Amino acid sequence: MTVGEITSCLETWAPLAYAEDFDNVGLLVGSHAQKVKKVLVTHDALEEVIDEAIAENCELVVCFHPIIFKGMKKLTDASYVSRAVTKAIKHDISIYAIHTALDVQLNGVNAGLANALGLMDRAVIQPAKGTIQKLTTYVPNKQLDAVQEALFAAGAGALGHYDECSFTVVGEGGFKPLEESKPFVGTNGTRHTAEETQLHMIFPKHLHRKVINALLEAHPFETVAYEITLLENSRSDLGMGCIGDLPTGMQESDFLKDLKAILGTPVLRHSALLGKHIKRVAILGGSGSFAIESAMAQGADAYITADLKYHDFFSAEASCLLIDVGHYESEQFTKTTIMEHLNKNFPSFAFISSKTDTNPVHYF
Repeated sequence: MTVGEITSCLETWAPLAYAEDFDNVGLLVGSHAQKVKKVLVTHDALEEVIDEAIAENCELVVCFHPIIFKGMKKLTDASYVSRAVTKAIKHDISIYAIHTALDVQLNGVNAGLANALGLMDRAVIQPAKGTIQKLTTYVPNKQLDAVQEALFAAGAGALGHYDECSFTVVGEGGFKPLEESKPFVGTNGTRHTAEETQLHMIFPKHLHRKVINALLEAHPFETVAYEITLLENSRSDLGMGCIGDLPTGMQESDFLKDLKAILGTPVLRHSALLGKHIKRVAILGGSGSFAIESAMAQGADAYITADLKYHDFFSAEASCLLIDVGHYESEQFTKTTIMEHLNKNFPSFAFISSKTDTNPVHYF
């Protein structure tokens, strides 16, 4: 197995195109061509984790948080980042980070906690914008089926629970091949007109290059006319956070007790108790203050996230129980979720779950 084969599997699940602009995801250290016999899966690729990878003879570390986040100008022993990276390079260990590419997947970062709570009828809290594109092109009628099939095979035309979606309009196309051209139809130097079909298809933006390559390969014309439009439409399965319903409603105090037990944390920070039943629950692993209004707009009785500031708790507005469970605690199921995905796709390969606790926050 190579690093590239494993990372390709991860990116099919969580395409890097959907990671936040500020993030640093993908292969951070190493080569896609590197041969791999064992993989260590961790939350953070700290120096202690690299030591664990060395002890386990792992050639690849798959982590959630990127160890290299800001620009690095030196590789010395002066920081925990450079120590980890230097040791990985020295021992020929690749490092791959998935972070916000997995955050936006409905079955990603929040899935573990949602499963533990038994949330039903799940949806994203904040659908991601700018994730759908539309292709418009012009095809000779006789070649329409071939071009459509090639685009469908590349992933274009998928919409929710439907596939092979397209729209066509028949019209007249015209062009004049110049002397240097090699036209599929028509004669050099003479204007040519013929009946053509205008073809429209949508596709997820991470397939942009694949769809364009399929079009150029299948289309009979030497120079293909096409347009790509970014749509405002959003995908219901892609975005930040997760919201769903508990099987049965619970009193706030009982819900908080269960949540502490599930997360294994000694303390929860929360807004004022409202004396209401908790039925509809929103989750956003990591720093989630930006989605408080969206969670409340979708009727959340409780919103579980991390890194809330003093004034964020006032946003509850006596209608929603805001719960700050801690950054690591809110994402702690992610390592298991990644392991499950890799084991499902490579059942006979050696994936090892890191035993190193990388939570930097401790409680007294």
